[in-house]
Amino acid sequence: MTQSHRNQKWIRRYPNPEAGVRLFCLPFAGGSAVVFHPWPAGLPSLEVCAVELPGRGSRFSERPMSDLKRLVAALATGIMPYLDKPYALFGYSLGAVIAFELAQHLRHHALPAPVQLLVAARRAPHLADIRPPIYNLPEAQFLREIHKYNGTPMTVFQDPDLRALFLPVLRADFQITDTYICSADDPLDCPITAFGGLQDETVSQQALGEWGQYTRSHFALHMFEGDHFFLKSQQRSLLAAIEANL
Repeated sequence: MTQSHRNQKWIRRYPNPEAGVRLFCLPFAGGSAVVFHPWPAGLPSLEVCAVELPGRGSRFSERPMSDLKRLVAALATGIMPYLDKPYALFGYSLGAVIAFELAQHLRHHALPAPVQLLVAARRAPHLADIRPPIYNLPEAQFLREIHKYNGTPMTVFQDPDLRALFLPVLRADFQITDTYICSADDPLDCPITAFGGLQDETVSQQALGEWGQYTRSHFALHMFEGDHFFLKSQQRSLLAAIEANL
């Protein structure tokens, strides 16, 4: 595989020649780039670049990665050809952790910085999780915990074949989020905007507000009606807020 193909596999790009900013979108645990397929229509001034992580979507045959540092380093290499114009990073839940660590990695390697970091449905990096780790639970218990988030299709729980396919991805993703330790040093230079669901029982408004200490620039917080997956129920409002911010 050529270097060009290695880079392309990380990004599902929706070309928009009129866009002034690219928006790299990182999904929640178990999610793929297809989550962001409807977004270009709702973000006419941006060029959506959905990140495809190993083990899902077009990369289903690859082993999912549970080592965050290795994942971020590989992703940084993968997006490098797309840093030739202003860009922002958006991460949802697990994706917020990856986006935050990616912004730091790019800074440490003197690569172009994002014009903004947007994080959703994830507490600030230094805050401990309110629930114990679940990634290493027996299958039945693990699935019960996943079900509480209300984001995984019921077919995954009901179909044994689908469960066998998706479980390794979900466990790898939750291993990242359950074992994450913040490695931040200095605050980022770019603004940070956080988004949350008012009925999210796992991420409070206060925990989202703590993201403000990770930027030297402006911080904003937007709350929406909905639980942890307000991304689905409030998609139009969320996209309008992202468009307005960028």
